[in-house]
Amino acid sequence: MDAETEQMIEKTVRGILEKSDMDEMTEFKIRKRASEVLDLDLSKPPYKALVKRVVQSFLEEQNQKEQQQQEVEEDENPKLGDAQDQEYDDNGDLVICRLSSKRKVTLQEFRGKSLVSIREFYSKDGKELPTTKGISLTEEQWAVFKKNVPAIENAISKMESRI
Repeated sequence: MDAETEQMIEKTVRGILEKSDMDEMTEFKIRKRASEVLDLDLSKPPYKALVKRVVQSFLEEQNQKEQQQQEVEEDENPKLGDAQDQEYDDNGDLVICRLSSKRKVTLQEFRGKSLVSIREFYSKDGKELPTTKGISLTEEQWAVFKKNVPAIENAISKMESRI
């Protein structure tokens, strides 16, 4: 296989990988989709081996990026220490972070469930009180949201690049 064909296959496979849900995608599906895009039978041994190398390389890069992101997040958001280091709001909810002077993220208990609450607050008689403007997510909803943050960031980047 010539270098130009190899580069073309690698670029196509990486493009497919970047747009795919990695929980749903398999190497076979990637190879099949790339075959359709390139109008080339990638099931033959040399092509198959190349696709496999590209997929493995991509996955290793993604793992490294995730590890680096986790390290950055840990540096930016150190683990909450003892109770003295933690901030609680006037309702007794743990304040995770402040998004602005009127918005914050809290962790609260409601009917025995932990909720991540992202909400606007207002001041009254020296107290910060929650408004109805906001959302509270269960642990399951938070997990789905967190899993999809990269897709949200990707969409934002695409929107910003069009501006």
